[in-house]
Amino acid sequence: MTKEREGELLMLGLTVLESWFPILSIVAMSYVGALHTYMYSLAIAFFFYIAIMYKRDRFKELKNRAAYKDLLLTTFWITFIFTLIFIGMRYTTAGNMAVIVFLQVLFSYLYFNVFGKEKMETIHLMGVVIMGTGALIILFPENFEFNKGDWLILASAAAAPIVNLYQKRARAYCSAETILGFRTVVGLPFVALLAYLLEPSVSYDNFMSALPYLFLIATGVYVVSKIMWIEALNRMSITKLSAMLALLPVMTLFFAYLYLDEVPEFRQMMGIIPVLVGGYLITKPVKD
Repeated sequence: MTKEREGELLMLGLTVLESWFPILSIVAMSYVGALHTYMYSLAIAFFFYIAIMYKRDRFKELKNRAAYKDLLLTTFWITFIFTLIFIGMRYTTAGNMAVIVFLQVLFSYLYFNVFGKEKMETIHLMGVVIMGTGALIILFPENFEFNKGDWLILASAAAAPIVNLYQKRARAYCSAETILGFRTVVGLPFVALLAYLLEPSVSYDNFMSALPYLFLIATGVYVVSKIMWIEALNRMSITKLSAMLALLPVMTLFFAYLYLDEVPEFRQMMGIIPVLVGGYLITKPVKD
């Protein structure tokens, strides 16, 4: 099996796990708030990372000083991104969140192909235009009352290719477990401070009600799927990897309908089609 095929299989697996992230987060947030959901999930994931790093003897990788620049930049950007996502989910739906996050493939292409001054193929330009049109359909409702949650999540999608770049660089120095463990340990105090300053304290009963969802977010999304993501990132290009997330918003819309009774809006369904088509065209290889 080739490395690229391994990456594709890893991406399929993590798509299933990631599709539940907005659904589980919205339920947990109803009990403990957005930033506390992020903080508690990181705290639970922290213990798993420490155990994994200890069992696989990964702590010695932290002696490599050459890795620290990329590890710190990864930590900064990933903490920034998830802070925007959790705050944004206060004001939007699970389906909208999943569709907008997929727009990272558009930003990935813009950063690494257009702004990177690589040749811009006609089919890729068509994909950019189509995908951007779909994004506008979702982001601009009929009454033109902008949803600030959608815009916060759009900002996180714009930053996602940057963190992927630094994670890929860091992976050259250390394992996926070390990258994830490092960014969790360094980012957790900052998230805890934000939760303390910006949200009310959480009662014991509310915490216990949210705990099953927090545990699933921490283990399924922050541990298993993130390890799969970095390993896939080490096996395929950032743009193709982002494009393979096309199944994620579709699955999230389906699961949100089943679990949250969240019926997709007509505008949302009309927007997702050009977003997915544009994502396909952007990553379609061009024959010489």
